[in-house]
Amino acid sequence: MRIVFAITMGIERPSGQRYYNVARELVGQGHRVRIIALHPDLTSCATSRFLYNGVEIWYVGQMYARKCAGVTQSFSAFQLLWVLVTATWGMFWALWCSPADVYHLGKPHPVNGLAALLAIRLRGKRLYLDCDDEEVGSNRTTNRFQRWVFAFWQWFLPLIVDGVTVNTHFLEQRLAKRGIRNVAYVPNGVDYSLFQRPDSRTIEVLKKSLDLENKYIIAYVGTIAFHSHPVDLLLEAFRQFSPTNPDAMLLIIGGGEDLPAVKRWIKAHNLAHRIKCLGHIERQSLPLYMALADVTVDPVYDNAVARARSPLKIVESLALGIPVITSDVGDRAEMVGRHGLIVEAGNSLALYYGFEQIYYCRLIPNIRIYDWVTLSYLWLRAYDK
Repeated sequence: MRIVFAITMGIERPSGQRYYNVARELVGQGHRVRIIALHPDLTSCATSRFLYNGVEIWYVGQMYARKCAGVTQSFSAFQLLWVLVTATWGMFWALWCSPADVYHLGKPHPVNGLAALLAIRLRGKRLYLDCDDEEVGSNRTTNRFQRWVFAFWQWFLPLIVDGVTVNTHFLEQRLAKRGIRNVAYVPNGVDYSLFQRPDSRTIEVLKKSLDLENKYIIAYVGTIAFHSHPVDLLLEAFRQFSPTNPDAMLLIIGGGEDLPAVKRWIKAHNLAHRIKCLGHIERQSLPLYMALADVTVDPVYDNAVARARSPLKIVESLALGIPVITSDVGDRAEMVGRHGLIVEAGNSLALYYGFEQIYYCRLIPNIRIYDWVTLSYLWLRAYDK
């Protein structure tokens, strides 16, 4: 089978990893897969078309915000308009030049949505859609028109495709309430070929280089954007936890538009000696840095954005044998099971008590979770519904 994914982010991004990992396993099963994508920093993209572990990658335009080394740079209104026009044209032309048995859109966005309508749907080809987020709330919009655009495509595209895949039960139930029946649940999995725990000697050497020897390490891994990833809750919880636990350190791994605000908070509270911001880490090195942690944290509010999301950071942490503190929002409690701790959402004090509980209990999980081989099978079943 020839399968084409059209996604509005790079395969380096967490959402992009969802499609790349499934694509790679589909290739392993004998299918031909191409990913047509937008690059986070097109000016730095040396090769726009290449083969990566058997998956064809075509970068055809710039993402709506430039992301370079974990730092987000917004465009002016005129620049953004030009980016959207050129990205839509690039996506349309690439889809037109990519004959396939199945086309699958990653996220209901205007760029890939409009390109797919013109290049695929009007030609009568099979078109599927993947929803892995609450797009209106998770994207930082600056005006009502932008929010309306995201809301329209999130509402419209599921109505005209042959089927929809989702990664959370929340999205599955929301589509069912709208009368959309051809929906397949394909949760996020983990890349076991990458997320293997490093040997203890390697971990100790890295700890020494970062001055983390004999420390109890709490880690956050992911995007730093307060509107959808409330790292501020984590900071406040650690501020309360640190005075009575002098060997505790907070490690923040990742970049985002609110990273400067996090650094200002750390400086204002005189916690630079207790909190380390490592910034953006290349994905191949991420398991090594995550393995430093005794526990990872996924702080959330109980809202539509959080309920719609299936965090990769949770399954990746569990794959490394690291327990997770999070909240019973969306599928998180089901994902964590008995290998972590569920606390009240949106409450820094609850996170603080969670730190205390795991600090003294030292949970040691024995974990088996979804991998991408299993999920590629579920993905193929979605095409046969």
